[in-house]
Amino acid sequence: MSEPLHEVDAEVARAIAGETRRQNETLELIASENFVSEAVLEAAGSVFTNKYAEGYPGRRYYGGCEFVDQVETLVRERAKQLFGADHVNAQPHSGTQANVAVYMTVCKPGDTLLGMSLAHGGHLTHGHPLNFSGKMYRVVSYGVRQGDERIDYDEMARLAGEHKPRLIVCGASAYPRIIDFKRIHEIASSVGALSMADIAHIAGMVATGLHPNPFPHMDFVTTTTHKTLRGPRGGLIMCREEFAKELDKIVFPGTQGGPLVHIIAAKAVCLREALQPGFADYQKQILANAKTLAASLSSEGFRLVSGGTDNHLMLVDVFSRGVTGKEAEQALEKAGITVNKNAIPFDKNPPLVASGIRIGTPAVTTRGMKEHEMEIIGRLIARVLRSPADAEVQRQVRQSVLDLTDKFPLYPKRLAAIGQ
Repeated sequence: MSEPLHEVDAEVARAIAGETRRQNETLELIASENFVSEAVLEAAGSVFTNKYAEGYPGRRYYGGCEFVDQVETLVRERAKQLFGADHVNAQPHSGTQANVAVYMTVCKPGDTLLGMSLAHGGHLTHGHPLNFSGKMYRVVSYGVRQGDERIDYDEMARLAGEHKPRLIVCGASAYPRIIDFKRIHEIASSVGALSMADIAHIAGMVATGLHPNPFPHMDFVTTTTHKTLRGPRGGLIMCREEFAKELDKIVFPGTQGGPLVHIIAAKAVCLREALQPGFADYQKQILANAKTLAASLSSEGFRLVSGGTDNHLMLVDVFSRGVTGKEAEQALEKAGITVNKNAIPFDKNPPLVASGIRIGTPAVTTRGMKEHEMEIIGRLIARVLRSPADAEVQRQVRQSVLDLTDKFPLYPKRLAAIGQ
């Protein structure tokens, strides 16, 4: 069992080496991706992967859980400190499973759920008809105003009054503006509904006070631990104390079995990193970089959905320049710039074609890039999208990307180990 990976499975070793090089040599601008620290990687790859630990600290169905209890308790206490939560469940394997657990805690199949439309920037798990949320519950969707492309709180209130939902869900996967949690809580309270905020994208900014905190307004808050929190791929649920017992029963044994203890350990590490003073500086730089990149793209003639950004991401309307989101994503990838196609509000194209691209700054900020680099990146993106079928432009931009990423190496020890 001591043989190195390249001897045990050369194909997987080559794939990991290739991915290490790809991450180092490209500009990662997908808003939901980030680069974790070596400490998080170490915890995620630790011997905790060997351990089964059904149950909760002090109440396990397996023996040998002394150290498991330690790391899970650390996640709970650190999340409470960062977000001001009464109760934390550290075990969800993902943001989706965190949302599943909240819905099942307070809703019965067929209950009404009011959530933000995916087409307007929401998330699949907020009620899309192809998702479990849209199949299990009666979903009513709210969205943004056509005029300014910002959440229409008045329409949300009208829909809540008309449909009397059991739960109002807020949070988004592609919304570049501040979310008014207090207003949403007031709307929920006015119709006797409970409220939940999915802060998967903005958790890092919430933790550092750079975006309003959903507590004390919301009944439940869910998040992933990757994205702006810069941790492993996993989920967290936070809630008021009155829901704690039922929520924990829904997570285990209701919807999950044994937790992924190695990932829980990595969650603990990322939350400790988030408690350090430098993490707030990092979040501030994410925001500064987003504003600079948005301004650079705007100056190049691209329309930004809602006119700009208040957080880590922006939606760029490329179809107004004669390019689909799909074409833009593919052309930029050939040039070494990774984004994702994304629907924009009131999109005329189908989702797999889309009229926009979603761009985020967490990953490039992790590498140490600042405003100067954002201006360069904006110009490179614009150059590719003006001639999306021009292979020579893509080649030239690809070289510029390599020159830029070479100044901000990612995981240098790992690169050296694979002979980069």
